[in-house]
Formats: sequence, structure tokens, C-alpha cells
Amino acid sequence: MASAPGSSIEAPKVSAILLDAGGVLVFPEPANLLPPLREAGLDPDLATLERAHYQAMAAQDREAMPPAAATWWRDYLTTYLAACGVAEASCEQLAVEIAQHPRRYGWAHAGLGVKDGLRALAGLGLPMGVVSNSNGTVEGDLRRVGICYVPDGDGSQPDGIQMGVILDSAVVGVAKPDPGIFRIALDALNLPADGTVLHVGDSLRYDVAGALAAGLQPVHMDPYGLCSAPGGHPHVSSLTELARALLPNPR
Repeated sequence: MASAPGSSIEAPKVSAILLDAGGVLVFPEPANLLPPLREAGLDPDLATLERAHYQAMAAQDREAMPPAAATWWRDYLTTYLAACGVAEASCEQLAVEIAQHPRRYGWAHAGLGVKDGLRALAGLGLPMGVVSNSNGTVEGDLRRVGICYVPDGDGSQPDGIQMGVILDSAVVGVAKPDPGIFRIALDALNLPADGTVLHVGDSLRYDVAGALAAGLQPVHMDPYGLCSAPGGHPHVSSLTELARALLPNPR
């Protein structure tokens, strides 16, 4: 596991795992973004699109202040498009054009290797949940693409991994980094707020800071080593890597 000195995960002390959605489980839907990229003369593959996501999140983490809610998507897209190879002079205008025409299922694309990694985590037998800053769609999207779900009482068992809770900030009325959203998740899982609960996310500003404020142990999903303040918290490149790190040491 890639981690800063003195900031490794102690597997025997982990009691539960909370996961961010965007950048950990799902990514922007390629079908929405590839057409304008192709019009710009580019045809990036899925790995390039995922890397662009992490570059966009890292750029936001480096800013002194968070973007206003109304500009978050536009600002994200500006850096994302540049990371895909769009000419710098064209990025902002193209980002504005895309942001002005939102489409359904905007963040409903399962990341490369996510389903296998999530199955490996589920195999550890630990309580798990999702804590996401979203717009009210995250639970439905995760269920629809077969990543994970919370049982709804109708007896059906959809594809994906069963979760104890899936929280969407737009539904519960509090967003990361406010520790309140983590408290709601912990209450649902009947767990204490302590360092034995991991929260895995792709943002220093929202996930690492939020987990620390809630008394949890942050794990930064940082597959390309882009973290601008790497000290003091572990980093992983995938859910599969995290699952391996949490396996009991063989005797």
C-alpha cells in the first residue's frame, strides 16, 4: 500500500468501511463526454477518462477555497477536459457548454476494476456503506449499474454488493466535509465514531478532512500519486489494493 510514513492501515483494528461514490465506485458517464471530446479531435480511452477525473479532483484540492456549489461541475470539467487533451484556450468554454446541458445518469459509470474490488472488500465480512456528496441520484444509480444496493424490503436481490447504508447529501441535507453526514452513516450501521472505521474517498477537501473531523480514519483513493498533502493518511490505488491490505496476516 502506498502511504505516507507513519500512516498505514492496521488491518486487525478496522471495524467497518465507508466509501465515497464518485472517484471510488463511479465516474462521469463516458457516453455524455466522449461526443464533445471527439468533436474536439480527441478519442480518449476509459483509463484516460478516469485519470482525468483524479487530475480534476486534485486541482480542486489545491485551491485555497472550495468552488461554489453552482460552479463545481463547470470548474471540474475545465480541468477534466484539459487532462483529456483539449487545448487550454478551449477548455473553459467547452466546460460551460457541457455544464449548461446536464444529462441523466451523469455519474453512473462503474470504474475499471471497481466491481471486482468491491467484491473483494465484501469478502472481508466488515460492515460497509456509501457516503456521497450527490444530487439525490446516487443510491438509484449504484443499484442500476449493479455496483451496490441497500435492501428495500421487497424481497428482490439486485446485482451488486449489499450495503448497510447509502447516503446522498442531497437527501440527508448535510454534505462532506461536515462530520454530520458520517454520524448518520455510523448510526445506521450501529457503529461508534472512532479510528477503526475507514472512509475511502478521492478528495482531500471533502473526504480526508471530513473523515478526520468525524473521528474516522481516512484512506485517500489516489491511483496516480496526485495528493498535494500526502502526510498523515494512507493512500490506495484501487479497492482491490485496499482489500489485500486488510486481509489478516497469514500465520
